[in-house]
Amino acid sequence: MERGEAVPDNDLLGILMESNSRFSQEHGNKNVGMSVEDVVEECKLFYFAGSESTSCLLVWTIVLLCQHPEWQTQAREEVNRVFGKSEPNFEGLNHLRTVTMILQEVLRLYPPAPLTVRGPTETVKLGNLTIPRGVHLTLLIGLLHYDPKIWGEDAKEFKPQRFSEGVSNATKIQSSFIPFSSGPRVCIGQNFAMIEAKLALAMILKNFSFELSPSYLHAPSSVLTLQPQFGAPIILRSLKS
Repeated sequence: MERGEAVPDNDLLGILMESNSRFSQEHGNKNVGMSVEDVVEECKLFYFAGSESTSCLLVWTIVLLCQHPEWQTQAREEVNRVFGKSEPNFEGLNHLRTVTMILQEVLRLYPPAPLTVRGPTETVKLGNLTIPRGVHLTLLIGLLHYDPKIWGEDAKEFKPQRFSEGVSNATKIQSSFIPFSSGPRVCIGQNFAMIEAKLALAMILKNFSFELSPSYLHAPSSVLTLQPQFGAPIILRSLKS
């Protein structure tokens, strides 16, 4: 880019570099904007957020669809209805209503990041509590998503139909579904992650049926992200004739 050569704009790094260069030019100062070190750190973040968390979401989705084969069948029928014999594409993703409901329910039951930490920049009043600056609060997203007072007595059950009328109508209390956090610190990559997950799941459903291996042991474990502690061995069967 410094030599004036064209930079590919069809990937995240190219888009990031082009945006940063344009920002510097608009301010007439090449020192304004992100440094090379900043760009490297952003790439690390995109890799973690765009790969690790999405892969966890897909793993738990496959596990739950193995445990609930009726939803696997419904999702596959929808994918085949929307895409036919064509490969899944971005334009068709908005028509995957059942797949979206399934992913949202998986995000509720197994959020990739089951907890997050927040710290006030100034002393704030939270109900009857006074939270001084410098105190860090751990927000247990998983606990919130399992609260029967919010989600009903079936809060621990896998029921994608609870999202049939959208996220806002799935719960009794607003802002109680926060797999990507919420507010000004919401995950910047949430739309990217959902697009990636829908596309990957659609391709898997079109090509394979799947079930849990008898060796599978259900043991969710939080290591930054929520992962199956002993892995998730899956038996895949090709649907190609």
